Amino acid sequence: MSDTSCNKPNCNCSCHNQEPIVNIEEKKGNHGQSRRDFIRYAGLAGIGLGIGPAVSWWLQDKDRIKEIIKNPAIQNGKAQRFTILHTSDIHGQLDIHQEFFWENGKAVYKKRGGFATLQTMITELRKQNPENTLVVDGGDCFQGSGIASLTQGQALMPLINKINYDLVLPGNWEVAYGKKMLIHDMNGYTAAKVCANMFNNDDMTHDSLFPPYQIFNLGGIRIGFIGYNDPLTPIRQSPAYSKGIQFTKPEKDLARYVRILREERKCAMVFVISHMGLAQQLHLANEDCAQGVDYILGADTHERIREPIQGKFSKVTEPGAFASFVGKLDIVIENGKIKDEVYELLDVDPEKYKEDPDMKQLVESVKKPYNKVLNAVIGQTKTPLVRYFIIETPMDNLITDAVMWKMKTDIVVSNGFRFCPPLVPDPQTGVADITRDYLWCMLPVNSEVKTADVKGKQVLNWLEKELENVFAKDATKRFGGWFIRFNGMQVTFTIGNKKGERVQEVKIKGELLDAEKIYTMAACEREGDPDNMLCRMMNVHNPVPQGILLHDVLEDYLAEFSPVSPKLEGRAIATDGSPELLTQASEGIAYQFR
Repeated sequence: MSDTSCNKPNCNCSCHNQEPIVNIEEKKGNHGQSRRDFIRYAGLAGIGLGIGPAVSWWLQDKDRIKEIIKNPAIQNGKAQRFTILHTSDIHGQLDIHQEFFWENGKAVYKKRGGFATLQTMITELRKQNPENTLVVDGGDCFQGSGIASLTQGQALMPLINKINYDLVLPGNWEVAYGKKMLIHDMNGYTAAKVCANMFNNDDMTHDSLFPPYQIFNLGGIRIGFIGYNDPLTPIRQSPAYSKGIQFTKPEKDLARYVRILREERKCAMVFVISHMGLAQQLHLANEDCAQGVDYILGADTHERIREPIQGKFSKVTEPGAFASFVGKLDIVIENGKIKDEVYELLDVDPEKYKEDPDMKQLVESVKKPYNKVLNAVIGQTKTPLVRYFIIETPMDNLITDAVMWKMKTDIVVSNGFRFCPPLVPDPQTGVADITRDYLWCMLPVNSEVKTADVKGKQVLNWLEKELENVFAKDATKRFGGWFIRFNGMQVTFTIGNKKGERVQEVKIKGELLDAEKIYTMAACEREGDPDNMLCRMMNVHNPVPQGILLHDVLEDYLAEFSPVSPKLEGRAIATDGSPELLTQASEGIAYQFR
């Protein structure tokens, strides 16, 4: 059953007078049932609420919630309180894992996450406001782990449905299995779907793949959600993943959808749920098209926003990754005005929330057919495998070390990802086992290794482009947020310089780069790229697919050299940034990743 009467955002047909409105009250007591039991197709009568100036307190204090609950206006029904619980970038992480925190200038690791823990936590949080709580996910859920990759995301469907999400957005990695599986997996969710900027691009209709917006009715108040995936997805990733899909920028139609929700559908509040990364989301919050958007519930860069960042028109949040955190937003509306709002970023802490036994059993059942393959130990590490840093990471140093050992080229590069929770050695044994499942978490796309010859000048120009992708002053041109990773080179650069002038020095094999010299380079093959492209570098010479997959390279390397001890080595050095840089957020923003 479709979630909307019309998927065409530019359509003028009469069906747009009957957008779906979900009555959240109808969910009460039915958390195990399908959303088909309560999705309605008839529009409800508008209540004509307008939004006045907000009075906001960003106090992450349980007492504030208690005060809200005891508010006489809420008690007598004059005011309404609703709650939004927000997860994102789960990346197929089903189990409790070590999570990375930055405290007092150093890394600290704590156990967090797990679907069974998340189930208990969501259930308990729902009980605090059972009739008026929405649970939403911002994408990148069913790609990023062994079980996700081997089942093309399908193992995640029953788990997400058991949590009973209300609304889901596809993320940039939801396209990893191709358009057909994207639609299949998204339709496997019983939650409502939303995304305004993904369209069919393989026929003449250019229909939207998902409803551009959804409306929920909470306690008689209409709340509207508009969804946006990253418009840079086809460039950031292998082009073949998004074949047949066209992406547009939110600036194209956001203002129109806000007008529809505010003026025609009489929504009391409008939210953008997006998967575009912190830089793009902060940029959007300051654009005129965002007038009328109360919050941008963001995702993609795995940022942990503990206090909403106020833009010119909208506030921006982002709830971390790997099911380690839940963003919780409580709103009180009285007489059409926001009277109170409290936001918290909550840890999915297994010491606080006991694992739900039914969910734990379901997780084990979906994993069981793959346990023998995924639980196999392929190596060990004596140092933490971490991938949170923007500039260089121990995890990618391990990957590029392995490819360099196998290929013996001058340069090896690996894309800059923020996939994968940390792997931390046991304090008793001094090592941590690297399983094949963890290998899938590090490299959820098992690509073929490809080599080519590249000129020094090409390398320099390519590095400038990659730095622009990370640190562009125009936030709409920033990719996910992490610099390319490499071995064989040492690159010194200045973040704050303008485009094309950031690189200060490049050394290859310890010698200064020679613009006219030919170097050999190895990287992963990106499906759908031209033959003469290597890791987004155009016009390479003598490109040769090597007939060996990255996973095989890593397994061979670990068999030879375990236990490994990767660490930060200064392969990439920013003259104006710390090697432990953890966020892409612009200067002047009151935010720190921790």
